[in-house]
Amino acid sequence: MKALTRSSGNVFADVGLPDSDTLLAKAELTRRISRAIEELKLTQMEVAAKTGIDQPKISMLLRGRFEGYSLERLFRFLNALDQDVDIRTKPARNGRARLTIR
Repeated sequence: MKALTRSSGNVFADVGLPDSDTLLAKAELTRRISRAIEELKLTQMEVAAKTGIDQPKISMLLRGRFEGYSLERLFRFLNALDQDVDIRTKPARNGRARLTIR
């Protein structure tokens, strides 16, 4: 039987990928883009028209293929889908800074 290891909360860090905080943020933003599309009941073609990218790229993004997209561009996609993006900063607790999306 294999031993279980508790997750850090960031699967990208758990598997040792570099820039894991950014990858986690992109994954969460992509999830929120998908949820906004569902809530607005938009087709991929309608999303393409709103965001300015073509339908095949929308399809890839919705399947979790967010490489090549900056955080800023994902923020703009959310704005195009009538979603507010609120960025806040505050002093780190316990001397360890982190990136979270709520």
